Amino acid sequence: RAARFALDDDPLTVAATVGNGARVIASDTVPFCVWLAAGHLDDYEGALWAAAGVHGDIDTTCAITGGVIAAAAGAQAIPAEWLAAREPLPPPHDALL
Repeated sequence: RAARFALDDDPLTVAATVGNGARVIASDTVPFCVWLAAGHLDDYEGALWAAAGVHGDIDTTCAITGGVIAAAAGAQAIPAEWLAAREPLPPPHDALL
């Protein structure tokens, strides 16, 4: 169902059809996250604000959406100021960023 929407459609409209994680099951969460990530591969911050804006399971939709974008575009997609403000990861994981 998510593939039927254009990548620039309104996230609230898409979430109303495919889910926003509120049901706390993958089928209500992952399609929206993948759709959102696909339309925001060059805008990590915008993707996460859009994910949060549809409410539902906000931490999960942001984590999945951010993970998909970082996997596709690399860690450089994450805003530098966000990386600088995070808690350090233990070695060797910190080397990945």
